[in-house]
Amino acid sequence: MAASLQTIAIRKEYPGTVALDGVSVRFDGGKVHALLGKNGAGKSTLVKILAGTLPPTSGAILVNGREVLLRSAQDAFHQGIATVYQELSLIPGLTIAENILLGRLPRKHGVIAWPEVYRRAAAVLAEMHVTLDVRQQVSELGVAKQQIVEIAKAMSFHPAVLILDEPTSALAHHETEELFALIRKLAGQGVAVIYITHRLQELPQIADTITVLRDGRLIGVVEMSETTPQMIVRMIFGAIVQKQRPADLPVGAEPVLEARRLGQRGRFREVNFTLRKGEVLGIAGMLGAGRTELLRALFAAEPFDEGELWVEGRPVRAPGPVVMKRLGLAFTPEDRKQHGLVQMLSTRANLCLASLTLFTTRNRERPVAQRLVDQLAIMVSDIEQPVAALSGGNQQKVVIGKWLNTRPRVILFDEPTRGIDVQAKQQIFQIMWDLSRQGVSSIFVSSELEELIEVCHRILIMKRGRIIAELRPEETTADELYVRCMET
Repeated sequence: MAASLQTIAIRKEYPGTVALDGVSVRFDGGKVHALLGKNGAGKSTLVKILAGTLPPTSGAILVNGREVLLRSAQDAFHQGIATVYQELSLIPGLTIAENILLGRLPRKHGVIAWPEVYRRAAAVLAEMHVTLDVRQQVSELGVAKQQIVEIAKAMSFHPAVLILDEPTSALAHHETEELFALIRKLAGQGVAVIYITHRLQELPQIADTITVLRDGRLIGVVEMSETTPQMIVRMIFGAIVQKQRPADLPVGAEPVLEARRLGQRGRFREVNFTLRKGEVLGIAGMLGAGRTELLRALFAAEPFDEGELWVEGRPVRAPGPVVMKRLGLAFTPEDRKQHGLVQMLSTRANLCLASLTLFTTRNRERPVAQRLVDQLAIMVSDIEQPVAALSGGNQQKVVIGKWLNTRPRVILFDEPTRGIDVQAKQQIFQIMWDLSRQGVSSIFVSSELEELIEVCHRILIMKRGRIIAELRPEETTADELYVRCMET
C-alpha cells in the first residue's frame, strides 16, 4: 500500500510574522512531489514541521489518513518520515558506515559488531548503486559524496516518506542522473518523495507533481505533465524576467590573469588560459574534473606544483592568498557557510572581513557595510543581524560584497548559485555583469551548465584535470555542453 502524508490548515506564527498560513496539501506515495518556492516562501518551515523538529501553531498532520503528533525527529522516523537537509549533518571524524548507522550501531555481547556495521552500511549503498568504502572517514569526502552519504543515512530507515532538501545542489550532472534513478525506484516502491529544489530545469526529469508556496501560502498543486516552465516560474514569483548576458560587456585586449602549464599533482595538469579585462570566463566540467582545485590554486589557497601564474603581464613570485589578494584577486568558495562567512558574526562584520585594515572602529564599518547592502540588494532588516539568519542567496551576496572593498581586478566564483532560487541567481549574474562593465574580470565555475551559457563570454571545458576545449556560448547549447563534458 502506498504511503500518504497530508497537512490540514497548518499554520506557523512567529512574533510579528506568519511563516505558514493555513497550508493544506497531500503527498501520495508512488510519486515525486516537487515542493517549490523562493527563499522565505515557507518551504523550510513546512519541512521542519513534517520532520518533527518544529511544532506548528495550529493545524494537523495525517500519515496514511491517521492524525499523528510529531514532537521530535524520532517521532517522524517512527512514522516513516525521513528528511535529508541541504545543510549536511554528518560527523566528519566518523566513517561512512558509522554515519549511516549513527545511533543504531549493531552490537554483540555489548560490544559494537564492526563487521556487521560495515555489512549493513555497504548493503544500503549497494541498494543505491553507489560505490564507496564504508570504512573511509567522511572528512576525506568532497561535498557531493557527503551528500550521497547523507541520503544513504536516510535510506537506512526504509522510509515511507522521504523529504529531500536540495539534494542535487552539489552534484554533477551524471551523479544527478544516478540520484534520479534511485528516487524513481523509491517512488515505484510506493514511497512518497517530497523533493525541494531551486533547479527548475530538473523538474521534467524527476517531478510528477508541483506544489508551490509563496509568502507562507499554498499557491497551487499541478501535474508536471500539465504545466510549463513559464507557468511554474509565474506561480513561484508572480512574474520574473529571465536575463541574458547584455551585449554591452566589451572584453579588453589586455590580459589580467594567465595560467601557464599550471599543474597540481593528482588534481590537474598543463592548464593554460588567458583571462582578459572585463571578461566573464566559465569553466565547465563534471565533478572531479579539477575545477574547484584549479580555482583554489589560482588564489594560491592550495599550492600548485608546476607552471606559472601571471597577473597583468608579470609572473607571480611566492604566491599565497595574501599575495594574490594584494595583486587584486578575490575568491568566493563553494561552501559559503563554512569557508566564506563567519556565521556567528553580523552581516556588517562579514562584509568587512576582507578589508579589516581599512577600518579602525565599528562605526567606520557601518556606512561601508550599508552601502554594500544597498548596492547588492542584500535583504537584511539590520546590518547587525547575524549573517546566519540570511537566506542562501543573501549570504552569497555577502560573500561577494566582502571582497568589493578590496577593489579586485579578478573574482573567482566557485558555484556561487548553489542552493539559491532563480531570482537570487539572476541577481548574482547581474553583479558579475556590472563588475564586467567596471573592467573587473570573473572566472565562473558552475555545475549548472545552462548558467555558463547564459552568463559567460567564453567557456573552458575541464575533464580529468585538463582543459580539453574552449567554446563560445552563442555557438553551443546546454545539451551539447553536457555531452562534451561527459565524453570519454
